[in-house]
Amino acid sequence: MLHSSHTSRPDPRPYVAGHQAFLNLFQSPQPQPRRMQLTLVVPELLWPEPDDRETLDALLLPGLGALLARSRMHRHAPLSLEATLGDAFGLGDTAAHAALRLHGEEAGPDAGNALWLCADPVHLRLHQERLILADAAGLEIEASEAEAIVAALNQHFPDAGRFHVASSDRWYLELAADWELGRFDVLPLSAVVGRSVVRQLPEAAAARRLRRLLNEAQMVLHQHPANQQRDDAGRATINSLWLWGAGRLPQRCPDQFSDVWSDLALARGCGRAAGSQVHSLPDGAAALLTQAEHGGRHLLVVDALQTAVQYENGAAYRAALLELERNWFSPLQAALAGGRVQGLRLQAPTAYGMLSWESDRRAQWKLWRRPQPLAAIAQTLAAAAP
Repeated sequence: MLHSSHTSRPDPRPYVAGHQAFLNLFQSPQPQPRRMQLTLVVPELLWPEPDDRETLDALLLPGLGALLARSRMHRHAPLSLEATLGDAFGLGDTAAHAALRLHGEEAGPDAGNALWLCADPVHLRLHQERLILADAAGLEIEASEAEAIVAALNQHFPDAGRFHVASSDRWYLELAADWELGRFDVLPLSAVVGRSVVRQLPEAAAARRLRRLLNEAQMVLHQHPANQQRDDAGRATINSLWLWGAGRLPQRCPDQFSDVWSDLALARGCGRAAGSQVHSLPDGAAALLTQAEHGGRHLLVVDALQTAVQYENGAAYRAALLELERNWFSPLQAALAGGRVQGLRLQAPTAYGMLSWESDRRAQWKLWRRPQPLAAIAQTLAAAAP
């Protein structure tokens, strides 16, 4: 029997090609998810009474504790939430908060180039010879009440400009073309809620006309049927307006963030003026990270603690803080430690000052930096107050 001198073998080329493709999985760069830079603004993060054990004791916040302990902290002079947002967008202390907030409203007029004021409804009450201010959060103003009162104001002040309702608790005054206010130094509403009010408007001559308008507006409010009905029902009346945030909408804010996530009209307005993508606040960090797969620089504003602190409601503060821990702090700390978030800056306007913590993945693995209870952080800050 004759045999061939060459043994028949399978063609090696497909195997070589397959082996090379397998090696390419390791040698060729694979697409990586784009990581995000996140600025998280949480006003009133720290309860302003550091020795209030009923409010601060036994708060289990492992995510927030780890995040703060493994971050670089900076402390600056106190800032309001509004000023914090202005700084975040590079606007400084000249930000036209009224026009920017209006720009972020889902309803209401276009800001255009008019001179705007926030004309927010408030209740002033006398307490131990001091005027204490309550904002609309405690007034439960109905939409019909807001529309009726603003219509009366417009009828009474035809030459001042025009009042507008964007929502039942956010009103605006579009001043007539002949108004000029100069430097309008009035604290934003968030900075005076629940506190003693010394004066409502500047003493400068440029604001004299506006002071007269406010005095007359208070008389219109006092006599309005909606307020008489509120008084008869034992509800706090809308007896004044807080006029603040004067200015015109800037042509464009500096481009600081690719995306803005907030339900606050001011934050949304700043984002729109800067050309950012503006989104409603998600339910939590998981939804945020899913929606923000493109990476970029993101601003997230969560104001769940502010009203509780303003009205000294410790139980509401604890409940809101624990919910923030579940939905935001703990998952964001894990995302930062895992590298899905490249860098995180937490900013907190508080009674202790403007506090900020900055961290990244490497810092979050410094496990020897042990978390402190929130009460201990507050006490340390209070003791070191300038």
